[in-house]
Amino acid sequence: MRVMGRNDAVLMMGLTVALFVIFSGPVAKLLDYVREIEATRGLHLLPALVILATIFSFHQLRKRQEIRAESLSVARAAQEATERAAEMSRLVAFGHALARTMDSESSDSIRGVLHAHLPLLAPGRGVWVMTRTRAGYWQSVATVGESMPADRERAARRALGEADPVVGLSPTEICFPMIIGGVPEGVLGVAPEPTLTDHQRSVLSAAAALLAVSLKNSELFREVRENSVRDALTGCFNRSHALEVLDGELRRARRSRLPLTLVMFDLDNFKGINDRHGHLCGDAVLAAVGATMKTELRGSDLKCRYGGDEFMVILPDTPLIGAKQVSENLRRAIAEHPISWNDGQVMVTASFGITSVNQSEHDPMSAIARADTALYRAKQRGRNGIELEEQPTALAS
Repeated sequence: MRVMGRNDAVLMMGLTVALFVIFSGPVAKLLDYVREIEATRGLHLLPALVILATIFSFHQLRKRQEIRAESLSVARAAQEATERAAEMSRLVAFGHALARTMDSESSDSIRGVLHAHLPLLAPGRGVWVMTRTRAGYWQSVATVGESMPADRERAARRALGEADPVVGLSPTEICFPMIIGGVPEGVLGVAPEPTLTDHQRSVLSAAAALLAVSLKNSELFREVRENSVRDALTGCFNRSHALEVLDGELRRARRSRLPLTLVMFDLDNFKGINDRHGHLCGDAVLAAVGATMKTELRGSDLKCRYGGDEFMVILPDTPLIGAKQVSENLRRAIAEHPISWNDGQVMVTASFGITSVNQSEHDPMSAIARADTALYRAKQRGRNGIELEEQPTALAS
């Protein structure tokens, strides 16, 4: 805060001149007195006073400049502290947003947080995030801004020391590895312009660490859920999860008016296999059937171990004739690939029952019952065969 303005300085100058005029007489007498002392005593008081006054004036001017520089430094420090506090606040908000995705197995929720918060953590620059799968492939999680490197995978690999740092990329590229337990999970990359401060680097490094934890947690959550809904022996989904999916597929079929079919099958004389060869052989048979289902069926087809040696397959967007062909391919694959056991082979066959789901149907158990009826009819007709529902029942909506 300035004590005097420009107009106040003019006024003070006028006041000084007026005082000089008023006291010019006494000042003149004082100067005469000083000259008299100089003459009688041999002293040089007036030059000494002028030197002292000049030195004092320069001292005051320099002191004032130092005070002003210190004030500017304090102001800059206060501004930097404010900016750092704002950056830390944005980092905390980012951490809280990621924490709210901790119970989610979907990467979409994390992707939404990144698109909302990365522009705040790195304003005015392009930002991208890539992760590496267990198979070693790199995949993009989020991209914010325009100025992205042409080869982000090479940039990510270079950040982890896995690529030549001078091939294909500018050496000023800035990447922050995301590492959990010493294992790199991915890379957070930012454009080099405008120049990052040390504090901004620290904030982005912390953001990368928070993101690594969140992505790893999402992966673990997905694995836990996957294990909780899958049968460990066959790799198929368990019964409760299949019923949930079937209920959802019923609703989707009603909305889309697309066909939906259900296949039930079980292994012929499975009890005899257990009795003759033991339950370990029976487990090997079930595991082999699960592997065959994975090979023969589409990824969108839901494969379920319904119970014991009975399996259920949900075929979305598939009419009855298509489901019959799928079942025939699966029946043949099971029958033509005997299971090796104790230097011998165990022949396995299966019987199938198929039903189409009525688009007005609401109860999944009624569709399962129709497919099960068709399955037992296949059993009665000699096994190792396929039976369709005799007459689809139109249920009231």
